[in-house]
Amino acid sequence: MPSKHTLTHFDTELEAIRKRLLEMGGLVAQQLSRAIDALGSGDMATIEAVIEDDRRVNEEEVALDDACIQLIARHGPTAGDLRMVMTMIQMITDLERVGDEAKKIAKAGKQIIGSEVIFVPKVELRHVAAMVVDMLQRALDAFARMDPSSSADIARQDKEVDAIFKGIMRQLITYMMEDPRLITRALDVLFIAKSIERVGDHAKNVSEYVVYMVRGRDVRHEGIEALERESGRR
Repeated sequence: MPSKHTLTHFDTELEAIRKRLLEMGGLVAQQLSRAIDALGSGDMATIEAVIEDDRRVNEEEVALDDACIQLIARHGPTAGDLRMVMTMIQMITDLERVGDEAKKIAKAGKQIIGSEVIFVPKVELRHVAAMVVDMLQRALDAFARMDPSSSADIARQDKEVDAIFKGIMRQLITYMMEDPRLITRALDVLFIAKSIERVGDHAKNVSEYVVYMVRGRDVRHEGIEALERESGRR
């Protein structure tokens, strides 16, 4: 765990960054949910709002990165404190990329909503989208509590999301082979499915960062078994 400080400027600034990071996480999770909901309902206004919100996410990424750099420059943290700040910088990048994926979903959704229904393949995306939103929210909650116990479960969910994506891809290929008129919109659906799959990857990354912050061990390339050992250790 990060070293314990008395009440200092460092603690105050660090906590402010943590709070803003969690707020950024909440924003991108909301973006993703809204994009998927709008795709299902055909709500073009919400689609446009999701696209516009990406600017806020980008601005917050820049502001938080700068805040982290200034924190290091002013206070020169070492050991666990430095590890936490540097890992938060990585986490900020992953969250910004989730926002990018939500924007991609909204842009592809715009094309689908504007098309004739008969040329849009019927593929179920809501379930897998709900899965990755849940993964992201659980990873952010783990960060808020500095508790890595859910990291192995999130990694297992990510493997399930990968398998679902492969199934969707096979389904879309079949549609395109059977009716070439569906190809354009099928590709849009495929792009959306891939964005959802990528959000799962980013959620897993965030959960692994929590393990590193709490345990001091980088488990990004060590598999679920290592996550289970580290997330269950007291």
